[in-house]
Amino acid sequence: MKAGNKTRFVVTVITAVLISEVCFAFDDGDFQYWSTAGTSFDIDKDWKITVAEELRFGNKAGNLYYHHSDVGFVYKSFADWIDLGVNYRQAYVKDSEDAWRELSGPHFNITLKGQLFDCDVSNRGRFQYYNAEYNKDFWRYRNKVTVKLPVELTKFKIQPYLADEVFFNFGDVGYNRNRFYSGASFTLSKNIKAGIFYMWQTSKSGGTWKDTHVLGTDLKLYF
Repeated sequence: MKAGNKTRFVVTVITAVLISEVCFAFDDGDFQYWSTAGTSFDIDKDWKITVAEELRFGNKAGNLYYHHSDVGFVYKSFADWIDLGVNYRQAYVKDSEDAWRELSGPHFNITLKGQLFDCDVSNRGRFQYYNAEYNKDFWRYRNKVTVKLPVELTKFKIQPYLADEVFFNFGDVGYNRNRFYSGASFTLSKNIKAGIFYMWQTSKSGGTWKDTHVLGTDLKLYF
């Protein structure tokens, strides 16, 4: 292989790792654990601040391979049925050589809210810009639809939900990921809510689709 071809091959491999956010070491059907903790509080009647940290463990939930910190502002008084948000996320992803790569940038969110057959329904559209280390920058669109069932079980107000999210990278990559969620949220106290979910993720890397099965938990503080 010529030197120029070798360089292009290396760049292509790095690009695939960073854009897909998937470590090559993980097998098809890998089991993972994702943990999220966050808080939000009102600045005034129109604005609130959100802060979140997330850790992801892959390779049968044994290796930490991803971490992000996310800070954002949400404008909630445009209308009862819509929230507008702008966030900045700083993320680090471990590549196939066990090195951490930065993958950070802002994202802009439009969340539509309503009801269908007594179920709370939301549709969040997200435009996300990635400043990827050792790779050209790129844009991604994500759309997540969530349906919360109209029940609250036990004193903890357990509420089941279903959700589906699609990922579309602008440029040559296109549609490259889908996530299906099945979970429940519950209330621990007046200001503390938690959740647990199962997620089935399918991701395309190098023309091949791979499955990931995720057990996730989240904890949120409200002020």
